[in-house]
Order: sequence, then C-alpha cells, then structure tokens
Amino acid sequence: MKHRTQSLPSSGGFTLMELLMVITITAALATLAIPASNRLIHRARAASCMNHLHNLGASLNLYLTENNNTMPTLVTARASVNSDEPSIDKALDNFTDSKSVFQCPADNQKLWEATGTSYLWNNLLNGQNVAGLNFMGLITSGSRIPVMSDKENFHTYQDVQVNILYADGHVAKEIQFTVGGK
Repeated sequence: MKHRTQSLPSSGGFTLMELLMVITITAALATLAIPASNRLIHRARAASCMNHLHNLGASLNLYLTENNNTMPTLVTARASVNSDEPSIDKALDNFTDSKSVFQCPADNQKLWEATGTSYLWNNLLNGQNVAGLNFMGLITSGSRIPVMSDKENFHTYQDVQVNILYADGHVAKEIQFTVGGK
C-alpha cells in the first residue's frame, strides 16, 4: 500500500520577508519622488509668477495707451492694502482681467493679502514718457530697464530668486542691466 502525501494548499499571501522588501522598495521610491515633485511644483509656481508679470506688463501697456505713454507715479510698495498710496494694483486694476494677477503663487508670506500685490514697482520710472525711458540716467534700452519684480525671494529653489518685468515687456529671472551701458 502506497501512502499518498498531500500538500497543503498555498495561502497565496506574502511572507514577512517579502512584505518588508515591498515596504523598503516603496519607501525608497517615495524618497526619490518627493523631491522631484517639489521641484516641479516650485517650477510651476515660478512659471505662473512670470506669466502674472507678463500680464501686468500687458496691463501697463493698456494703461500707457490711455495716459499719453506716461508711466504712472506709484510707490515702490505700500505697507497696507488699506493705504491710500498709489500702487501697482490700484493703477492697473481696471486693465486686468482678475485681481489674482497681482499675486505670485509662491508668495507664502501672503504679502499680496496684506499689501494688495506680491510685486514691487520701480519708482525711478515715475512720470517718464515711454519714448524717453531711462534708468538712473544710465540705461535707456527697454530690454534692460526693470519695471516690476517680486517683492521677496519667493523662488528659493533657483539661483536667482526674483522674477523681473522689463520695459520692453519681457520677463526674466535674472537681472539684465549693467551700470554704464546704454
């Protein structure tokens, strides 16, 4: 008589070792993915901020068309949204589609809530005619004259942490003027 040996049916589950390996691999992948996703989020915010500055430049052009090509006379920044000082958001509000254009998405300090905008105005341009713009009497090229910029270093992941709108309408994340050049 032959004895038959029956094997027990497999439970189909993971052994403890297999489970630990899956957890370890998942943790390693998450460790790699989180910094990469954070960089993508920061880049998206910086790109959106640059887009907002570009839109503010377009709004400024509409303002200039209605005001004999003369730059507005504004404060660089105001301390409170309740202040009566002339500021970027007050001057350009009627020329924008939305108040959100005055907010840099990376403005975690909520400066835009407190002051009405995340951006600074270059008050050295106050009252100047666009045809004869100059920056500190030294620079006359619109591609090198800063008009607006971020109030703070909102974009800390990159080397240069401030976005800048120039008089010719382009936006860059680096300073593009040198003293002594025309």
